[in-house]
Amino acid sequence: MKTIKFLIPLFVVAVAFLSFKMEDQEKWVVPAKYEKMENPTNPKKDLAIGKSLYNKHCKSCHGKEGYGDGPKAADQDGDLGDFSSAEFQKQSDGAIFYKSWIGDFGDMPNYQKKIPDAEDAWLIVNYVRTLEE
Repeated sequence: MKTIKFLIPLFVVAVAFLSFKMEDQEKWVVPAKYEKMENPTNPKKDLAIGKSLYNKHCKSCHGKEGYGDGPKAADQDGDLGDFSSAEFQKQSDGAIFYKSWIGDFGDMPNYQKKIPDAEDAWLIVNYVRTLEE
């Protein structure tokens, strides 16, 4: 009887842990509104601003080249992605904008307060496009 009383809480904790981990593996769904959103900025203009903003807000986790190998990457639980990969680059600008600015999925925080101007977020999208290999 003592064994059962010990195993029941252990089982509950194990199930809770597994369900939490499974949540991390859910697909990041971008709302259709953002998926189809057109980038309002010129990708060839203000690229230096986009790079500067990337270096300030993104590089610490995503790394200089966007490989997901920044100094803070080891502290994150999920896959930070590889911005240079074809898989990442095939996403729409709107999807990248949504994920980088709205964020709030897994380890990715929301950046609307840190980057209050949406145009600046679009400039980061333009810069991230240059990381394609």
